[in-house]
This record gives sequence, structure tokens and C-alpha cells, in this order.
Amino acid sequence: MLRPWISSVLAILLSITLSACTTATNQQPQAQVKNNTAISNNSPHLATVTAKRVVTLSSLTTDIIYQLDKTKLVGITGSTLFKNDPSFQNFPRVSEGQSPPNLEKIVALKPDLVIGTAGFSNQVIQRLEQLGIRTLLTQVNSWESLEELTKKLAQLIDVNPQPLLDRYQGFLPDKVNQSPTTLLLVSIQPILSPNKNSWAGDLLEKFQAKNLATTLQGKSPIAGYVTLSAEKVIEANPEVILVVSPPGSSLTSVLDAFKKEAFWQKLQATKNNRVYVFNYYGLVNPGSIDAIEQACGQLKKDLFNN
Repeated sequence: MLRPWISSVLAILLSITLSACTTATNQQPQAQVKNNTAISNNSPHLATVTAKRVVTLSSLTTDIIYQLDKTKLVGITGSTLFKNDPSFQNFPRVSEGQSPPNLEKIVALKPDLVIGTAGFSNQVIQRLEQLGIRTLLTQVNSWESLEELTKKLAQLIDVNPQPLLDRYQGFLPDKVNQSPTTLLLVSIQPILSPNKNSWAGDLLEKFQAKNLATTLQGKSPIAGYVTLSAEKVIEANPEVILVVSPPGSSLTSVLDAFKKEAFWQKLQATKNNRVYVFNYYGLVNPGSIDAIEQACGQLKKDLFNN
């Protein structure tokens, strides 16, 4: 059950990496936000015309627009994060699961702005541009890029982003009294861990956790991640281990798999019972504002209350 998820996660992470390259080389952005947070395409007046009908193709941008001004939202992605959330039940879905966005459904909603994710929405975004519809491609891989994206979207729909930015700050710790050595493991075959050039790695830095993957050397085709051997994990010997639970599986599936590995019981985090399981959304993929808040709350508890 783990292997299909691991393959899909690797594919998703790799596509995000590749998208940063293809966007830069194949398109000529008219406006750009710091750290490649957002790239607008074929929309020279993007920042000067207020958007009133917005379609979002990612769960994170859906949530940000909803929190900023839900009246501007006319169509959303069919994310599992919103499946049981009554706040999003009445919005038309333009995509479901891993299926690409439906161009006809998007056009039928008569949007004046469609917000996609680099690497996942490129094809439909290009078609929408050809139809004269304003578009924005986004990518969030750091806390700074989350803040910059929020400011950009607020500017586009003409609202004040400060209340939401203030809410973000409440997710972070006020004062850090200790900084445990930490290793975050997102898969077991291969053993994959984020360094500082990823959302997860950057989030650990915000909590001043000593992310061991930042200094460990490892080969990986995925920017922001390193592939580790069991020997490297033993050598690092973290005080705290965070294990990510894959979407759609039991909370302890990956942890149970690690427990079967010979090296696992040799680690001080294991011996001291400082191994914690996290959801994929919020920590590896920001997913939504609520998911980020939950991940931050758990980081506060697990890193500093022991």
C-alpha cells in the first residue's frame, strides 16, 4: 500500500521542481513575486484591475481567497481537504482528485482570474490565456512565499491581507527555549528528508529546529530533498524524528514500516520515545491554512513540550 503513495509523492515533488524550470524557460511572465511565489502569464494589467470572479485550481489558493473575501470565489478545485468542510460545499468544482482541471467548466463560470499551480495547471492555464482570461501560476515552498502570495492575492481582489498575515504569525512560536536535532522522514523507500529549500524544511527553520537534513549530503532528483541511507540516519542520530503519514492511508502506516527496519531501534529518538507522526498536508504540502495551523500546533507540542 505504501509503494503507490511513495511513487506518487515522488512524482508530485519532482513535477514541482521541473515546473520551476519550464515556467522560467517556456513562458515570459509579466509580473513576478519574490521567490517565484507567483507568476502571471499574458496579463499585463493583472495588478491594476480588481478581480471579482476567481477560480482557484489548488487547495491553498482556494483557502486564501476564501479567507480574504469568499464573495470573489466562483469555482474551486475538488480537494479532499474540503470534502467535509461545509464552508466549501456550494462552490462548483472544476477538478476532482488527480484529474486535470476541466476547461469547459472553468470557462462556463466566466472568471476574470484563474489561479493555478506551477507544474500542475500549466496546460489549462495556457489555454485560458489564449482565450483572453487572466491567469496566475503560483508556487509556495517557504513561509516567506506564503506571505508574499497572500499579499499578491489580496492585491488582485482589492482587500487588506493584514488580518490573515497576522493569523499566520500566531501559528509560529513566540519564544523557542530549546532546539532539538530533528529529522523529518517523508518516505521509507527511498528514505527521503527535506532540507531547507522546501516548505517542510523552511517550516522547521521557523521553529528553530536543527534540521539534520540541511547538513546531510545525499543525492536526490528532487530539489529541496535528500535521499538518505540507513547508515546516514544512524550517523545523524536525531533527538526527534517526525514521520509523515501519506494521504489516504492509516496514520501509522509509514511509522509501522520504519519499525521493521533494523536501524530503527538504534536511534536516540526511538529509545527516548520522541518519534511523532504528522499529516502530509500542512507539513510537506501546505495544503490549506487550517492544515498549516494544525501542523504548526503539533510542532510546538512535539518539539518543545518534552
